[in-house]
Amino acid sequence: MKRIALALLALAALASGCDFKTGPLPPIDVYFSPKGGATEAVVQALNAAKNTVFVQAYSFTSKEIAEALLHAYRRGVVVHAILDKSDVGDHYSEADFLANSGMSVLIDGRHQIAHNKIMIIDGETVITGSFNFTRQAEEHNAENLLVIHDRGIAERYLANWHDHEAHSEPYTGRGEAAPRSDKDRKAPRKRLGVLEE
Repeated sequence: MKRIALALLALAALASGCDFKTGPLPPIDVYFSPKGGATEAVVQALNAAKNTVFVQAYSFTSKEIAEALLHAYRRGVVVHAILDKSDVGDHYSEADFLANSGMSVLIDGRHQIAHNKIMIIDGETVITGSFNFTRQAEEHNAENLLVIHDRGIAERYLANWHDHEAHSEPYTGRGEAAPRSDKDRKAPRKRLGVLEE
């Protein structure tokens, strides 16, 4: 496990347009693939989850990560996922697996590609990077993954998660998203999982 340099974090913050204040660097774990332990890092973080997990994923086919989400859900952790429309298909997908297991799954079809690869755990840990939640990303692709332990950063990612939640459609688990009625589209959607201190 490596710690990321302050300069790299500052550069990433500036590039993303977020406010960056100097001070102590939050703990950040860095992983690379292929075969750099990224999947294991995600699974370990999910195994430590106590209250909530919010997921945004473009490609999600990792059996290990899906099973870790299921184990967290069965422990009483509230799990909400927003997936790209490419996760909806005729084949049994992780979208089906999550929805059929009782977890809240939404499909973000507003964008050409909902390309996020994010998890926000217990309002204090953010998992992000180029790493898709797939075996291909772990075993064959050149990818990176950051595990950031910082409540302030988690709050910003969760706010963005809610922005995407507002225009996403509930997933039925039958291979398609359930369209919202015109009335539902006009009414603001209740926000899920507001952070609690």
